[in-house]
Amino acid sequence: MDTSTHAHLRSQYAIVGVGETPYVRGSGRTHRAMAQEAIGKAIADAGIERSALDGMLSYQLGDSTQSPLVAADQGLRLNFYMDVMGGGSSTEALVGLAIGAMEAGMCEAVVIFRAMNGYSGVRIGGTGVVSATPVLDEYLHTRPYGHRSAGQMFAPSFMRHMFEYGTTPEQVAAVKVAHSEHASNNPKALYKKRVTVDDVLASRMICKPLHLLDCCTESDNATALIVTSAARARDCRQHPVLIESVVGRCSKPRTDNHFQHGPITLTAGHYGREILWRNAGVLPEDIDITGSYDAFTFTTLMQLEDYGFCRKGEGGDYVSNGTIRLGGKRPNNTSGGHLCEGYTHGISMVIENVRQLRHDVDDGCPMGPDGRRVHTHDYREGGCRQVKDPQLTANLGWHSPGTGSAMVLRRA
Repeated sequence: MDTSTHAHLRSQYAIVGVGETPYVRGSGRTHRAMAQEAIGKAIADAGIERSALDGMLSYQLGDSTQSPLVAADQGLRLNFYMDVMGGGSSTEALVGLAIGAMEAGMCEAVVIFRAMNGYSGVRIGGTGVVSATPVLDEYLHTRPYGHRSAGQMFAPSFMRHMFEYGTTPEQVAAVKVAHSEHASNNPKALYKKRVTVDDVLASRMICKPLHLLDCCTESDNATALIVTSAARARDCRQHPVLIESVVGRCSKPRTDNHFQHGPITLTAGHYGREILWRNAGVLPEDIDITGSYDAFTFTTLMQLEDYGFCRKGEGGDYVSNGTIRLGGKRPNNTSGGHLCEGYTHGISMVIENVRQLRHDVDDGCPMGPDGRRVHTHDYREGGCRQVKDPQLTANLGWHSPGTGSAMVLRRA
């Protein structure tokens, strides 16, 4: 354990409740209504008094409802709230902001939510509202050159990775294979079918080198989690999950044309890892489970490299040699992640790791007399997805190659 002065908040705060709506394509509901369901489930999961919740944070891309309205629907009066613009690097960053707000005495318990109709409403990738946006500001560097979607903007980084390190499409397809195996044991997953490397490579090309099955799903859903002090967590319903370290929206020197500074194969995780591991007092080899943002198969690979789980250029072997599969040394995205479970801009991967650390993921295992699942650790299709006795997890959030967030959680 280190003695860094940056570690004084280690284990002082916890995630005490999580909740989500079903992952569907076509909810038929407003994101405001879905937010109520997810938050209500998180409150019930935590067993916390509704009146104890006095802070709320959310993130969106102009596609959700603001916190004061959602709080009013819940009957909550807030002492602190903030709605930020952003996607995949937001969850971990907002956990950090929640801790800061509580440290400053502005509130005592914070709900963080993301509600989105990402399939039936505002879709990412240049359709609908985005396609009508004027070509201004950062769009001057992207849209005139055909970079309208995330795949088009991110793919050059992986193309260069393939060129420099010999990484193959077959290797990165193994990420989809592993996540599909995990999703097959997840009753909530939108796509439960297990796929092979050949299935991925045979799917149609979307944006070279990305095949259809290299890309995340689109879904409608809402997700929520509750953060409070470790002291208050002891009175909540669930086994506390302690927050050891947070990196919030760490960036490369440039975030628009990030390749203008430093290697194009480098992600923000290269910088964020110094904060993450120092403040957590652990190293990558201590981590039992990772939740690495899988907007595409290769985003997982590149982040695992840059946060130090393997050397740069060795990610292809790391993700294809069995390490990230259930039963492997360090499973990744045990719910199926964005490639299979549903797309939530990252918060669902935090929720999954919370449940893993509580040892109560929902899967095909039988229920015991105490109402909890008896996990078999048999990872065959339709079976278990609970990792055996995990103590530490890491979430690696992604907005783009140039911006990322991360968090280490510990079982109390």
